[in-house]
Amino acid sequence: MKKLLFAAYNLDLGGIETSLVTLTNYLLEHGYEITLVLEKKEGVFLDKISPNINIIVYSPANDKNIFIRKLKNTIKRLKFIKKYKNKFDFSASFATYSIPASFVARTCSKNNALWGHADYLTLYNNNQKQMKEFFNERKVKKFKNIIFVSEEGKDSFIKVFPKLKGKVKVCNNLINDKRIINKAEEKVNDLRKENVVTFLNVGRHDERQKKLSRIIYAAEQLKKDNKKFRVVFIGDGPDSKKYKDMVKEKHLEDKILFLGKKKNPYPYFNMSDCVVLSSNYEGYPVVYLESFILNKPIITTDVSDYEQIEGHGIVVKKDKKEIYKAMKDFIEKGYKITKKFDANKYNQEIFDKLKEIIKG
Repeated sequence: MKKLLFAAYNLDLGGIETSLVTLTNYLLEHGYEITLVLEKKEGVFLDKISPNINIIVYSPANDKNIFIRKLKNTIKRLKFIKKYKNKFDFSASFATYSIPASFVARTCSKNNALWGHADYLTLYNNNQKQMKEFFNERKVKKFKNIIFVSEEGKDSFIKVFPKLKGKVKVCNNLINDKRIINKAEEKVNDLRKENVVTFLNVGRHDERQKKLSRIIYAAEQLKKDNKKFRVVFIGDGPDSKKYKDMVKEKHLEDKILFLGKKKNPYPYFNMSDCVVLSSNYEGYPVVYLESFILNKPIITTDVSDYEQIEGHGIVVKKDKKEIYKAMKDFIEKGYKITKKFDANKYNQEIFDKLKEIIKG
């Protein structure tokens, strides 16, 4: 039985964390021994990890005194290296932003990988210097494989690190379709209103990436058009207050509902007519797969892998007026899904790629 290790920050609500839980549980079920290393053993998804997955905590010291902090961290690193150096058949830093996860993955196996979940060149506004600093800080050149969840992420990385092209691979996220379908049946307060079209957005409230202001602008215009609709936001983040203030300022409280974080957002997919994604950039949007499985049409900006939306929804440019037009069009005409999503086939293709990556 091959021993695999995945390192991350925690298991709180988020796309990376959702993907990590699905990935580790799936690999466990398919005969691998799994260890998970977290900086913090916390988060709403902690109880979704199989009890047969071993969890190790590796937390850097954060003392204010720099000398004490460096000393403690040096000792911690040396102890970790002594105990886990090359003890695994494969290791991966799954939360790209975590520097400790990078150290853990490079330590635990020579057959290692760094996962990338975004188009980082877009994330850094085409600032190649900043992007280089980000990846060099994680010692990207020391990884055997660099995995991106989208072609866009891969292409932008190769543009900045052309010499690492041979190490870069694309592998989308797995999806637990049975769990999603089951969780969607959970009883929650029904938000549906007769003759009112409900739009749903699920994700982190971060204007730089998610651009929820575009949806708020669209709602303002739709209200002026006297359209019968409602927008439901699930999630929170650094810009939650900003969005709520914006809604209040535009007198949209009757049109936009903030539900905050939800451990189980899937019943709200069932109550909605359409899912809306307004982002500037994404890795591979997990919400695409969730919408496919729950048979909900999508309105999305042209972020990573938007081509897969064909037959499932509407793709628009990254522009608030385009979002508005698409939402208005949906209210007036609706949208009929013409393509069926085969989750088993999708997962098998991803698993085949994972086996090649793990094999080394």
